[in-house]
Amino acid sequence: MAKSFLITTPIYYVNDEPHLGHAFTTLAADVYTRFLKNQGKKVFFLTGTDEHGLKIAEIAEEKGKNPKEFCDEISEKFKKTWKELLIEYDFFVRTTDEYHELAVKKFIEILKKKNQIYQKEYKGLYCVGCEKFLTEKELENGLCPAHRKAPQKVKEKNYFLKVKDKLSKIKSLIEKDKLKIFPEFAKKEALGLLKQSLDDLSISREKERVKWGIEFPGDKTQLVYVWFDALINYISAVGFATNKKKFERWWKKSFVIHFIGKDILKFHAIFWPAMLISAKIKIPNQLAVHGFFTVEGQKMSKSLGNVIRPKELIEKFGSDGTRYLILSQFPFGEDGDIRISKLIEKYNADLAFGLGNLVLRVLNLAKKQNISLRKIVAQKSIENEVKKRKNNYQKLLINFGFFESLKEIWDLIHFCDKYIDKEKPWEKKENSKKVILNLVFCLKEISRMLLPFCPQKSKEIQEQIEGKRKLEPLFKKI
Repeated sequence: MAKSFLITTPIYYVNDEPHLGHAFTTLAADVYTRFLKNQGKKVFFLTGTDEHGLKIAEIAEEKGKNPKEFCDEISEKFKKTWKELLIEYDFFVRTTDEYHELAVKKFIEILKKKNQIYQKEYKGLYCVGCEKFLTEKELENGLCPAHRKAPQKVKEKNYFLKVKDKLSKIKSLIEKDKLKIFPEFAKKEALGLLKQSLDDLSISREKERVKWGIEFPGDKTQLVYVWFDALINYISAVGFATNKKKFERWWKKSFVIHFIGKDILKFHAIFWPAMLISAKIKIPNQLAVHGFFTVEGQKMSKSLGNVIRPKELIEKFGSDGTRYLILSQFPFGEDGDIRISKLIEKYNADLAFGLGNLVLRVLNLAKKQNISLRKIVAQKSIENEVKKRKNNYQKLLINFGFFESLKEIWDLIHFCDKYIDKEKPWEKKENSKKVILNLVFCLKEISRMLLPFCPQKSKEIQEQIEGKRKLEPLFKKI
């Protein structure tokens, strides 16, 4: 296993405030980062916002603001939300920041020198919402399937990156797991995309039409294509154009994992590697791809009024409760459905009654029987029960099994509940002290395993065991 990791989320487009989809990806990356740090690894965790493109210019104009002012406002909302969700990123990248613009221009100059860019006239159907060209095959009744709007017919002269001549190499990298893609369905999907007749990538747009973006080096009439610009964030944020030593450490010498949703697989599995191969820069090591989710059985959408904001969940369940609930609904690599009634049910069953009751029950028993918790030694049989689940937990979590590793923690909680009921330590039998110490040992291990998921409550459990915090419910029943 590598000693040093660069963990990234996609940078989120500022056309909207943070929603549950953003939170899902970011929480997964945060939990993974915390887990690696607990294993003694060096980790740099990167997230941020994507702030250029025609769509942003249009929204800002509608709101009577200049684009930068609008971007500043939404970017701050992302930062505030991540703080409330206890996301501990190392750097928040913004594509409107100077270091990023320098990196984009440097990257393009490298491509120019390596003869990887050419100019040609292009005619196509452009969806402003997607910020990309669509083919006739991708349309549904002449409309963009994602935005239900007819794309614009565009004819303009753009710059293109040579991609077609890199496709066989990218295919080989994916097949040989030089670029690992998790889960298997995403790997198969990426290989399926490579079988299609993919064209070279248009990497610029006419400034007159798009208005808001980074000027293309050497051509004032063109702006850098927003997706091309955005992907470079992964290296701009670690010093590609500004700090050679930092770039060496976190990109070149670290194991790079991009956490993404499957809707942006094509850009990360094909175009991003093609860009890096063209510039002769190391490609990422792995893509961790999660599925889609619906809300109450329907796709999340503003028009349906079913968009869930993290803030709403935090107000109801607290920061740690929200973190737990978001990642405990379904496996990371699969599609799933979110239902508020199910969240409330799970919150009460797992957190208020399950974990919360166990902690109070055990520590109250220790207090009533005046048992010192300074030195906690468990019986070998109990240690083995914990070790078995802890080993499973670690194997699952290193392979993005957030849902499954949480099940291992709750399996240990259920084991403790059964153990209490069987041994009845409240009856003050001869072995009661031993039973209670066994249970406190389990609580300590539960809190350690819980740390990446629920950092505040994990700390509270430890403090209650050590007598540094008053015994009170961890989670209030809803």
